[in-house]
Amino acid sequence: MVYVEVDRDIRLHVQDLGSGTPVVLVAGFGLDHQVWDRQVRVLAERYRVICVDQRGHGLSDKPLGGYGVDRLGLDLRAALAALEVRGCAMVGWSFGGQVAFQVAAEDPGLVERLVLVGSNGVRASRSAEFPFGLVPEKLAPPLVEAEKRDRLSARRATIAGGFAENPGEDVLRWLLDRSLQMPSWAAVSCYESMLFTDLTAEIPRVTMPVLQLIGSDDPVHSAKGARWLNDRLSDSRLVELPGCGHYPMLEAAAEFDAALLAFLDGR
Repeated sequence: MVYVEVDRDIRLHVQDLGSGTPVVLVAGFGLDHQVWDRQVRVLAERYRVICVDQRGHGLSDKPLGGYGVDRLGLDLRAALAALEVRGCAMVGWSFGGQVAFQVAAEDPGLVERLVLVGSNGVRASRSAEFPFGLVPEKLAPPLVEAEKRDRLSARRATIAGGFAENPGEDVLRWLLDRSLQMPSWAAVSCYESMLFTDLTAEIPRVTMPVLQLIGSDDPVHSAKGARWLNDRLSDSRLVELPGCGHYPMLEAAAEFDAALLAFLDGR
């Protein structure tokens, strides 16, 4: 476990285990390196596995600002530069997938392979060009209001609503504990960043091999949106996990690991 300074007086928490080709794991909204526990155990047998907690998340610093996707991308690139990482496979889940997509577009020399998990990569809301989900002007206000009114209940409802089936109290409580490490100011800023960011113009710049791992019943980033992106990327493979929601590393762990390892191994 290390801390890396990525901005003035801002440090990110990094878990760096194993050796070999680097695989970088970036969790989604409110969550941290601990959601990748199983994948770290599996991948570290043959790869160097690096989990980065984004600013405002997990054990990283939680400043009042700096939560735009561009800034979060710069944070991630600075952390990996400090660790002397180049030519990595980058795995981004949900909001982390948007950040990973931005980094891949901006720095293809850093990202040789990109994996989007439960993420449509370019958008998390509807636009004229991307006709999936709700428009951000309708989606953002109730999420922000709920966060400000009762963050514990709001986070619990958001997490539970992402599963295809009831996750069970132990799993829900564990994820909620992870999520509540993110303070309300970071959550509000990340909601706005996540829902209003548009990376569709960056699609032609993402030319490395891409794997999309999406649950067929994901209510957050839809399989339809993943198919839309798959059709527009130059080198993309789409794996839909049947009966799975927004948490494939938990809901369909064995299938998720098999697809991820096959892609990383070049199979």
